[in-house]
Amino acid sequence: MGAVRKIRTACRSCHGGCGVIAHVQDGKVRKVEGDPASPISHGTLCSKGLAATQLAYHPDRILYPLKKGDGGWKRVTWDEALNTVAAKFREVIAAHGAESIVIGQGTGRDYESHLYRFANLLGTPNVLTAGHMCYVSRVGATLITCGNLPVSDWSGDPRCIVMWACNPQWTNPDEHKGVDFWRAYKKGARLVVIDPRKGFLADKADLWLQLRPGTDAALALGFLNVIVAEELYDKEFVENYINGWEAFKERVRQYPLEKVAEITWVEKDLIRKAARMYATTKPASLQWGVPTEQTLNCTDCTRLLTGLMAVTGNLDAPGGNVFFVPPPVRTVSQFARHRDLPAEQRNKQLGGDRYKLASRVALITPKVAWDAILTGKPYPLKAGLLCGTNPVITRANAREAYEALKKLDFLAVIDFFLTPTAELADIFLPAGTWLEQNHVADNWKRHGYILARQKVVEIGECWQDHKIFLELGKRMGQEWWDTVEDALDYLLEPSGLTWEQFKEAGYLKGEQVYHKYREKGFSTPTGKVELYSTILEKWGHDPLPKYTEIPESPVSRPDLAAKYPYILNTGLRIPTFFHSANRMIPWLREIRPEPLVEIHPQTAQKHGIEEGDWVEIASPRGRVKQRAKLNEGIDPRVVVAEHGWWYPELKDAGHGWDRANINLLTDNSHASMDPVMGATNLRVLLCNIARAEE
Repeated sequence: MGAVRKIRTACRSCHGGCGVIAHVQDGKVRKVEGDPASPISHGTLCSKGLAATQLAYHPDRILYPLKKGDGGWKRVTWDEALNTVAAKFREVIAAHGAESIVIGQGTGRDYESHLYRFANLLGTPNVLTAGHMCYVSRVGATLITCGNLPVSDWSGDPRCIVMWACNPQWTNPDEHKGVDFWRAYKKGARLVVIDPRKGFLADKADLWLQLRPGTDAALALGFLNVIVAEELYDKEFVENYINGWEAFKERVRQYPLEKVAEITWVEKDLIRKAARMYATTKPASLQWGVPTEQTLNCTDCTRLLTGLMAVTGNLDAPGGNVFFVPPPVRTVSQFARHRDLPAEQRNKQLGGDRYKLASRVALITPKVAWDAILTGKPYPLKAGLLCGTNPVITRANAREAYEALKKLDFLAVIDFFLTPTAELADIFLPAGTWLEQNHVADNWKRHGYILARQKVVEIGECWQDHKIFLELGKRMGQEWWDTVEDALDYLLEPSGLTWEQFKEAGYLKGEQVYHKYREKGFSTPTGKVELYSTILEKWGHDPLPKYTEIPESPVSRPDLAAKYPYILNTGLRIPTFFHSANRMIPWLREIRPEPLVEIHPQTAQKHGIEEGDWVEIASPRGRVKQRAKLNEGIDPRVVVAEHGWWYPELKDAGHGWDRANINLLTDNSHASMDPVMGATNLRVLLCNIARAEE
């Protein structure tokens, strides 16, 4: 056998960025390990990253383009596959306009710049992403509040950490990874954990606030009530840099601790103690997770948490939540060239007049896409291209998503495997894993870094996503570069580096400056942190953040709670899977072979359920089965279920997409969604449980 080459690259098995050393021998990756030189992960690597070779060389992975005919799938060339997609798209554009094509993505493989460029040059305003309820919704809300996304400054030695609806060591959230948080915590920082479920971090916390799922915005208002009443806020910052302080104080006073305790199930003395700890221990950092975004309180909750950072003087301060300075490279927006989408087309965006914040960040929520396909209103969607996304499993009201995608006249899917969504497609385009791509990685994040993801191997006929968009774009007559690497040179041009030079450097970091607002103000219409939002006011919405009761809860629907008495908290994260990915990976599936639903022992006993029993979970929209795991760390009134489940091994049964898929139970009605972002209510609904037959 030949010599082993060690190649530095960057993982993308989840949200990515962790440094990797790939061991390559005779054209095959033999193993991967964490790179100690990585400024992001410091040599650590999670189970998903370590299993990358099992992903890349899985026997069920599709290694060449496929086209569906009367006899099922058949292998075709890249030319035939791409020419088929281009021809179908041209037909749709000629008959219905480019807006009748939907381009979709999941949480992404760092292809956002190329996907959006393709969509803009195609002329469609309808880009369907996970962003309406994950991260981009947070970006959008902070853009209209303080002009940028505040990110935890773990290297600034925070003395207090509020971990709000996040488990960074399992989920490795956007920007920095769990290891950076853990290093900061181990230096002696005080820890407040806000989570309906008692986990590892709650055990370590100085204070654990076990709130009712979905009531995060109310709890934030309780924190602010204490801070305002006891004048624990930074008076100099408030006086000079807050817009609408007096009106905001009046809104906060409408949420006394007695009221907040009743809403959230958290004792008022505990709320007061946590608020004081955060406000008086300097510096303090607040790390949030996606549960705060996956209800109709999405925008208001983000604005309230940003308000907490601001009024306590922890915004853009060392050890607080800061605006990291990016390296000098072209941004995703610059590369995607949003100006190439004419205003006439932009105005046709589905739901743009209703979900104005989603429109502002250039995406649509799934519900408006499904409506357009199924009803033809306000105009029909006829064709789609989905990249790295599995909406049949990952989007609310999965049955509606399934029926909508099945009804499209034409669908192309870019992925690794024939997922339940890919099985509905007419063309399958095989994507390269992160081991098979060259890219300026993490260039969409806001942690101040870009990373060199080097292609270390080529497998079958798979192409990296970026090349697929580039080559398909050329067939549509679009302006692209000759190669992926030429496009990367363009991205890197402001830095003075070529892709070949950047590969050697490994990463670039922007030069961080704190308290930038002292010279420049904030990038908002008033130049201040807009706790009273002039933009929301202009759009006809309440300019002050508030708490809105979840439409399907024991409080809002006592009639429904009689039949469905438990709050179902979906989306429990586990370290082996990334949303719907990895169920076919042997190492990872061995760790978690079946879906688990966590039930308090008292609740389980009431229904005759024992550890390991199959449990039927029912909501007004459907029923699924998961295995029982008894957990005393949740409230007896709450049931916690895993998401993303399908069974790749059940090839002749639709991969079991409708057996354990919790999104068969979730709601995507417009009444349940955030009114400006269109965030879907994935986290909180009513359910009942029963012991199921094997």
